[in-house]
Amino acid sequence: MNRREFLKAAGAAAATGILAAPGIALAQNQRVLKFVPHADLAVLDPVFSPAYVTRHHAYLVFDTLFGMDANLRPVPQMAESAGAESDGKVWTIKLRPGLKFHDGSPVLARDCVASIRRWALRDGFGQVLMSVTDDLSAVDDRTLRFRLKTPFPLLPNALGKVPSFMPAMMPERLAKAEPTTQVTEMIGSGPYRFKLDERVPGARVVYERFADYVPRADGASGWTGGPKVAHFDRIEWVVIPDASTAAAALQSGEVDWWEYPLHDLLPMLKRNRNVRVETSEPTGMIPTLRFNTVIKPFDNPAIRRALLGAVDQEEFMRAQVGSDASMFRTGVGVFCPGTPMASDAGMEVLTGPRDYARVKSELEKAGYDGQKIVLLAGVNVADVKNSCDVAAEMMRKVGMNVDYQALDWGTVIQRRASREPIENGGWNCYCSSWGGLDQLDPSAHLLLRGDGGFFGWPKSDELERLRHAWFQAPDLAGQQAIAAQIQKQAFVDTPYLPLGQYIQPTAYRSNLAGVKSGFATFWGVRRA
Repeated sequence: MNRREFLKAAGAAAATGILAAPGIALAQNQRVLKFVPHADLAVLDPVFSPAYVTRHHAYLVFDTLFGMDANLRPVPQMAESAGAESDGKVWTIKLRPGLKFHDGSPVLARDCVASIRRWALRDGFGQVLMSVTDDLSAVDDRTLRFRLKTPFPLLPNALGKVPSFMPAMMPERLAKAEPTTQVTEMIGSGPYRFKLDERVPGARVVYERFADYVPRADGASGWTGGPKVAHFDRIEWVVIPDASTAAAALQSGEVDWWEYPLHDLLPMLKRNRNVRVETSEPTGMIPTLRFNTVIKPFDNPAIRRALLGAVDQEEFMRAQVGSDASMFRTGVGVFCPGTPMASDAGMEVLTGPRDYARVKSELEKAGYDGQKIVLLAGVNVADVKNSCDVAAEMMRKVGMNVDYQALDWGTVIQRRASREPIENGGWNCYCSSWGGLDQLDPSAHLLLRGDGGFFGWPKSDELERLRHAWFQAPDLAGQQAIAAQIQKQAFVDTPYLPLGQYIQPTAYRSNLAGVKSGFATFWGVRRA
């Protein structure tokens, strides 16, 4: 019995009550929401890690100066008001009154200044903001001020950005930590408190409603903007690695919400009148294969570039979603398809005929001589495992010696920080999936950075030059022209391989209301 047949059989058993989720109490307590995340929460600090599960966690615990509304426009969140003067060179942000951290201390402007400085050392958009900042200071307890070298109208967009890294506001004492050192004390000012005493790694994470949180009184709730009203006293994340068990738990009411149901199980879930299946994020998911560019053999861009000719995006996508072509797209470049920066520039390297013999020859000419390729495979996250399985076979077809290391995703996140050679626990490549919003444009796209700052550490002066030029472009047409150049240059430097785009629905009990578009956020969600 193959994987898909097994899942279908397991799903049928779940529908008839044969399967049960062991150790999970029924989720019918009106004040408790039980959520199945796509992976275990391995890293707590959203400035330390861009992992989506870390970001989801962080939006429960922390708040941001600005949020994004349903149209992805920045709106004040912790900020009561914000405005520019002196021809756009001075921005003044005033905090809402009464903001408190979970330890009872007031949120002060100096906390926000320290938080912005720490975040900006890690985040590409933040780095651009700080590069045009002459001074950032707290004027008084509720007011912070940017004095800029040149106007930067995207300042609210940067401080309210949805793609990782999240610009979380922390107490000053925590924000003084180096951004490469993980903060583990979770003291934020968001709608929920993190319950460290109830955390069970690999099994459960718990959040408790913060009684002193005061939502905004204005605006509409959408994405990360507007009033953040906490309707549940507790939110419990229940880690269920087995898909059939998660499906059974959702159908029986043992859990309320499953973040990423497997595509094989969607037809069965859709037939259950107690379950809703929705596509909440229309930009979908974009799987990628990331190279470690600081050790052999992928320190050689010619070896990385040769593998572009081996990528069959349809094969990768069918591994993710099966035969339903309406759920995936091929011909995917470095920017999210269907968005303003996407183009066909240089795409022949991905869309032309696949010729494995030619790729093998190009690898040999570039100097690949059979050395081991360590592929970190997060096998407990379905979409990651699917990509890794196809990637391993692809590389073997062109003569590469692949060491497929099956790990849990949390271990992958930790090991990818190592720059050591493979004999000392290092790595050569790994697969992960990114929301389309994270590949919308150069301000958010971490994998296109050429400054050596993100895992894989590629360096490209030309990519960095083009990225900075994009921020200075006078209009959309100018931005699009530079984005096309960035895509062409990315196919020269090849910091990663784009593997396609697929749609990932979410599934939740039909008695839930208020589930918003975008990634999983929990304010506004209630029992109908």
